[in-house]
Amino acid sequence: MTNVADYSEKIPNNVELHEDRRLQRALESWQPNFLNWWESMGPTLPTQDVYLRTAINVGRQGWAHFGHVAMKDYRWGIFLAERDADRQIGFGEHKGEPAWQKVPGEYRAELQRLIVIQGDTEPASVEQQRNLGATAPSLYDLRNLFQVNVEEGRHLWAMVYLLHAYFGRAGREEAEELLHRNSGSEDAPRILGAFNEETPDWLSFFMFTYFTDRDGKYQLGTLKESAFDPLSRTCEFMLKEESHHMFVGTTGIDRIVERTVQVMLEKDTDDVAGYGVIPLDAIQKYLNFHYSVSLDLFGGETSTNVANYYTAGLKGRWSEERRKDDHRLTDDSMMVDSLIDGEIGQTEVAALVGLNTDLRREYMSDCQNGVNRWNKILDEAGLQRRLRLPSIAFNRKVGAFAAIEATPDGQKLSADEWQRRSGEWLPTAVDKTHVRSLMRPVHERGKIASWIAPPRNGINNQPFDYDYVHLL
Repeated sequence: MTNVADYSEKIPNNVELHEDRRLQRALESWQPNFLNWWESMGPTLPTQDVYLRTAINVGRQGWAHFGHVAMKDYRWGIFLAERDADRQIGFGEHKGEPAWQKVPGEYRAELQRLIVIQGDTEPASVEQQRNLGATAPSLYDLRNLFQVNVEEGRHLWAMVYLLHAYFGRAGREEAEELLHRNSGSEDAPRILGAFNEETPDWLSFFMFTYFTDRDGKYQLGTLKESAFDPLSRTCEFMLKEESHHMFVGTTGIDRIVERTVQVMLEKDTDDVAGYGVIPLDAIQKYLNFHYSVSLDLFGGETSTNVANYYTAGLKGRWSEERRKDDHRLTDDSMMVDSLIDGEIGQTEVAALVGLNTDLRREYMSDCQNGVNRWNKILDEAGLQRRLRLPSIAFNRKVGAFAAIEATPDGQKLSADEWQRRSGEWLPTAVDKTHVRSLMRPVHERGKIASWIAPPRNGINNQPFDYDYVHLL
């Protein structure tokens, strides 16, 4: 396998696809279905071309090319990180054995399921965001939206390649189903709940790319450790692209908070909704929602399935190689969050069973870094207000805390109290209406909506007023 992508092929790739004619024909027959899906479920705003990043190399340096591309002509392809011929399995009962280049028969169903679930999230987010271009606050932001979209499309290709190349007819059928499910569909919804939520405005988009794409980072990180080497190498390269998606969320919320703070200081009031910006209270509510929904994506606090995945070598831990233990965990234990006699507490369980909690805690710590950034903006402005991550028990629909209601501070509530007070902590119809009222498009070069500050830097050393998108 070469580091450099071959763009002379109908499907750009660095996996020597031309050497397997049967696989090549199968993927080329799937390609029109993908393009039909993109036309019907992808971005709705008509564009002439967009200043996009296209992967050309899987190495650390010089891996991407920037240029204006018509989105319908974007060259989605298949790229795996370079293979390490000496790679060994790093955890579980097969630790120390050579990494697998083929799917072991005994793990076929489990690996296929993991790939399908990951693959299902990729087109889902494109579907959720398809109408956002019509209300973009600037051409810079519009370009970032479209970059996220085309890369989610490429990540779908990454999983489809694995399904076609390693899972036979069953894999091909699953690849077709990835295009038949749609976000929010009553008849054929996406597999995970967060990917059936709407993304109706840009505050939601930035929260999604910060919190939900960050879940994707951690899920990809566990799959990168997989003993199945093609999956590992696929996820390693996907993580390189995924970092931009989280950058969009992090800096987007930075800029919203910055603009709100500017108006709060100018008008000497916290009540800034009437001045064309998003109040801190609303920002906190959207944060509460997207964070709590994303916590659910990690599953229950305990899981025998995940324990089995780890033992089998299918799915590791975040930064597995940095862990100071035996990487088998058969004799280890850990504390997990739980309900004890109806109260929020912790219970000791076998470490293997608590791996969902281990991963969720890595994620939660990472999420706090962004909140610290946003609070630094408030602090430097001399304001006392702070944004906060809500309690792990808040607004949960999956796991130990799905059975209770709790405030963002972790205080238990009765169902009636929750019904009466949830609007204090989650976006209300009034909040959503106000945010949507601000979503007026600014598609003029160098201009930006009044509710968000401009970025400090443009893309690829270009200025903010660069012609990032040419509209039809």
